[in-house]
Amino acid sequence: MKEIFYFPKSDRKVIFALLCIAAAAMLLIYGLGENGHSPQPPAPDSSAIAGSSVHNNTYTRKRQTQNIVYNEGLPQYELFYFDPNTADSTALLRLGLNPWQVKNIYRYRARGGVYRKPSDFARLYGLTAKQYRKLEPYIQISDDYRPASELVENAMSRPSDQERHNHKTDYPKKLKPGERVQLSIADTSAFKRVPGIGSYFARRIVEYGQWLGGYHDVAQLMEIEDFPEEALDYFETGTTNLRRLNINRLSITAMRRHPYITFFQARAIADYRRLKGRISSIDELKLLKEFKPSDIERLRPYLEY
Repeated sequence: MKEIFYFPKSDRKVIFALLCIAAAAMLLIYGLGENGHSPQPPAPDSSAIAGSSVHNNTYTRKRQTQNIVYNEGLPQYELFYFDPNTADSTALLRLGLNPWQVKNIYRYRARGGVYRKPSDFARLYGLTAKQYRKLEPYIQISDDYRPASELVENAMSRPSDQERHNHKTDYPKKLKPGERVQLSIADTSAFKRVPGIGSYFARRIVEYGQWLGGYHDVAQLMEIEDFPEEALDYFETGTTNLRRLNINRLSITAMRRHPYITFFQARAIADYRRLKGRISSIDELKLLKEFKPSDIERLRPYLEY
């Protein structure tokens, strides 16, 4: 050991380092045990094992209980007939309405609100279209919630037996085969005597005749939408007094009011007058591409120059 101090300083440092490493290795070996293995953990206490088993069983039961509650699912709703003016909260909740919607119904009724028809219930705040379509067939509004004024109006409007008898005799007698009405002088009352003609078509006959400027042919009635063809046999034109259009004077707007003249045809007539001058015959319209031969023929009785 004495000779160590005669070694160079660098060699002494190496030797001391090796000694420190050797000492540390010895301490590590003795610390791990005589056989060189890590010490085994102590055997668990039987009471601890029992406590852990109890804890695990309790946790398992809780999980099982939670699963049972979760598997119960959402509440099942029912559909049944109800009156929103009288249904209580239990019934409304059974129908699938939310509690806050039920409160809104109660507030509405408390303020004097009344559901007079099923569509009134659709205004419930938060009610979806799907919910309303599901509930609508089951909404039954009691007659007790109708306005009392309806009872008086119905009583006043209900005809007496004499009035009903008179009303039956007020219907116009229909024409027999071979009888006819004249389009030029008849009114709606006369037109309603034609089989198949009621108030609607009688009114449309008059309106369309005024639009045309008078009828020159019974077949013009077929230009009325859905007009019954079998009724044509009961009409005749009679004395025709047509209202004619002076196409040399009328503006585009005035000409296009006639059902037989379109906007483009009226504009073509105006352009022709400006370029060629006065129109003396309807045959001149054949020079315009906007007019077909059929257009000219049906327009012929209604023009003047």
